Amino acid sequence: MGFGSSIFLIAMGAIFAFAVEADLGWLNLSVVGWVLMLTGVAVLLITLHFWNSRRRTVVATARGDRVVAEQVVPVQDDRVVEEYREVRRPRRTV
Repeated sequence: MGFGSSIFLIAMGAIFAFAVEADLGWLNLSVVGWVLMLTGVAVLLITLHFWNSRRRTVVATARGDRVVAEQVVPVQDDRVVEEYREVRRPRRTV
């Protein structure tokens, strides 16, 4: 699930909650709409959390003949540790 499915759930929930006036007797469509909207908001927040957690700093330390990538503080035992960040450039529109 992602942005598209969460927006779809919010839209369907709003339609059921505010636009549909059918009476099924055993099923309240207004409640179904609110549940769908809350589920869509929850999915949207979870998706945003995971997208933001992907943009963490990765620190690479050279230990002997191999390079180890860790998510640690860049200062260890008074040694200089190289730090690099993955940066995404905005796309240019022509």
